[in-house]
Amino acid sequence: MITSAQKMLMARAGVPTGGGDVWTDPDLANASYDSVSFSVATEDTQPQELFFKPDGTKVYVVGASSDSVIEYDLSTAWDISTASYLQNFSVASQETAPRGLFFKPDGAKMYVLGDSGNDLNEYDLSTAWDVSSASYLQNFSIGAEETIPQGLSFKPDGTKMYVTGSSGQDINEYDLSTAWDISTASFLQNFSVSAQSTLPQDLFFNPNGNKMYIIDRLNRNVLEYSLSSAWDISSSSYVQAFDTGSQEQTPTSLYFKSDGSKMYVLGNQNDTIYQYSTD
Repeated sequence: MITSAQKMLMARAGVPTGGGDVWTDPDLANASYDSVSFSVATEDTQPQELFFKPDGTKVYVVGASSDSVIEYDLSTAWDISTASYLQNFSVASQETAPRGLFFKPDGAKMYVLGDSGNDLNEYDLSTAWDVSSASYLQNFSIGAEETIPQGLSFKPDGTKMYVTGSSGQDINEYDLSTAWDISTASFLQNFSVSAQSTLPQDLFFNPNGNKMYIIDRLNRNVLEYSLSSAWDISSSSYVQAFDTGSQEQTPTSLYFKSDGSKMYVLGNQNDTIYQYSTD
């Protein structure tokens, strides 16, 4: 049975505690497509990044054709085939080329990365996980480091954030002196992935920060890296790749189930989310 201490750690890592899920690193070498998918084309024809609520009952997509964050309900947690559209929230007043999306683990904040402004936009949600309750708060420029930003991730305690870029072909790491407050962010360092990817899109960290996964648009791969020092991207080393080309030719985002047993890949050729098994 999961302990209260484990629940606290899992909550901080943004993974669900209600079901008692414990993360196991995905086995990409043996990953396989579940023949399960869900189209988002009705809501957006240029989907860029996806994000799941920690209990797997909601999935969110940020789209560049609608300039909005789109919210879907899943009647069966983590089963993408059970998704249904609920509502959306326009970010067009702040960003007309949204690319990245991330939520604070308690659902009270939302972050949208943009290519037109080369910045990160922070929103407060008065009702957790309800995008209709979002209100714009502030932004942070990343233009000095990256002019074609694509993917976004945060350390679970909100003291670090990471941005992928296809102009620099790298990952940029920032420190936040006040957790989850992007106005306190400062650039720390970057890590080049150009040896494996010239068009890196989205990124995902395991809860411990010692594994990083990147979606490569050009080669249609999920790339796995090990970090010898947790959350320090300068300590990254390449491990292996998983090909998504049989399902999607232009993948833009990836996400993993809270226990690591499922992987989800979003693509904007078919405007579809695909589900894979990784154990």
